[in-house]
Amino acid sequence: MQMIELRSGSVADLALVDSIMAEAFDPRFGEAWTRNQCLGILALPGVWLTIATLDGVPAGFALSRLVVDEVELLLLATLPAMRRRGVAAALLRSVMADAVTSGAVTLHLEVRDGNEAIKLYRGTGFVKVGERRNYYRGTSGQVFHAFTYNRSLT
Repeated sequence: MQMIELRSGSVADLALVDSIMAEAFDPRFGEAWTRNQCLGILALPGVWLTIATLDGVPAGFALSRLVVDEVELLLLATLPAMRRRGVAAALLRSVMADAVTSGAVTLHLEVRDGNEAIKLYRGTGFVKVGERRNYYRGTSGQVFHAFTYNRSLT
């Protein structure tokens, strides 16, 4: 049986986060963040990074932010070679548990139209609440819609 381990991340993990994003986010869709964006968000209060390993090998991460009583899942990524093994689900459960512990009552996220992660989000109780048309801009100039989802944590 494969073992998923989760740990708190920090600025020291940004090289790992960068490498995971480079593989996990196809540049066609414009979803990945830059190192400076990650560095800037990690400096803010209420932001946390969770790192996942699968059998001791880095597999994914989640970046989240608490504002008052709401949490936003900013980024969630799993290496393509590690997908369909429960890593993303474990990261999502961890974010939800941390959110509840922090006093949050709602978890929000945004996802590109067509992203396979939508199945995971819907399967864990998220409901589509909005759409941002032509939000993501890929490297070829093509644009993609973003869907906003939320889930009650109470």
